[in-house]
Amino acid sequence: MPNSQISRNPWTNRSALVAVIVAFLVGLIGALALRSGDARSSSARTEVGADAAEAINWRVPVAFGTNLPALGDNILYVRDALQRATSNRISFEVFEPGMLVPAFSITEGVKDKKIEAGYTWLGYDQGRIPATPLVSAVPFGMEPWEFSAWYFEDEGQRLTESLYHPHDVHPILCGLIGPETAGWFSGRINSLEDFKGLKIRFAGLGGRVMQRLGASVTMIPGGEIFQALEKGAIDATEFSMPIVDQMLGFDRVAKFNYFPGWHQTFTALHLTVNLQTWQNLPTADQGLIEMACTAGVIRNLAHGEAIQGEVMQAFPAKGVTPVKFSKEILKQLQLVTNEVLEEEAEHDADFARIWSSQKKFQQTYRQWKSYAYLPRDF
Repeated sequence: MPNSQISRNPWTNRSALVAVIVAFLVGLIGALALRSGDARSSSARTEVGADAAEAINWRVPVAFGTNLPALGDNILYVRDALQRATSNRISFEVFEPGMLVPAFSITEGVKDKKIEAGYTWLGYDQGRIPATPLVSAVPFGMEPWEFSAWYFEDEGQRLTESLYHPHDVHPILCGLIGPETAGWFSGRINSLEDFKGLKIRFAGLGGRVMQRLGASVTMIPGGEIFQALEKGAIDATEFSMPIVDQMLGFDRVAKFNYFPGWHQTFTALHLTVNLQTWQNLPTADQGLIEMACTAGVIRNLAHGEAIQGEVMQAFPAKGVTPVKFSKEILKQLQLVTNEVLEEEAEHDADFARIWSSQKKFQQTYRQWKSYAYLPRDF
């Protein structure tokens, strides 16, 4: 544009400058308004999110009294851990055995939605789900840390969930302790013949082995065992670790405590949740419950291992004799056990699948186990 035209329109540039400044201020005000709106929306989303995290209050009956160290009290650790982590938003109301449902029927109560969840030993379901002993206690099976490796790192968790989901139950490994004692007897066991005719309380696959050896096997809850022993309704019993057995009074009526716990080299405990109830939980809450249970597994194992030695040191003062089965008797028991396991596998596809998975893992793990650890008699 010629200079002469600019001089004749002195307001043109000033008007343009004013327009630019006005547009800038309008844009700035709009941006601030949008940011304020976003902040309010973000705050609203946070409040909505907080409201959406609904409280979880479950009734959780247990198979074992919470007064029993390691065997029964671990659910209290899990409960307290969840309440601390969620400021009581997730809470379990723990009910002692038999208060809501029978101790042996917890998973059925969960399935039928009579209760939201339960804490139990899955081996009690053996009558209707034959493979359950494999994920709760196996004769001549894996040691506790070996079982946890198979469960968490191999196929254990998937296979256990596949076993229970058709029954509308979601199982979560939530506790784990070491081997039980092999039982309390009023006399010595010198051969397999001594089991013949014996009236004995025995659980799981070990009970099948005892039956094969001619024993009369019964299954009664822990709280009823002492009375049965005292009255002679049974001659012998197995139940749990020394500290638990002592609390139940077995050492007062049977003076020979046998080891090792060949029939139950580990004891796994599960939190069982109704499958639909579990699937309806937010992913974050599922994660919190799983995390608390995983912590419960290691704390339970540590607690159980820490408190047995002192109990056994007191055996002599109580007139209790700890006895180890000879290797010969253990080998014979193992042969009978393998017969029982093979028969169970022939009759139940789930049993065969899980047992095959465990044997495969044990074969691989054995390479590490045989080289890495000091010999037991070192």
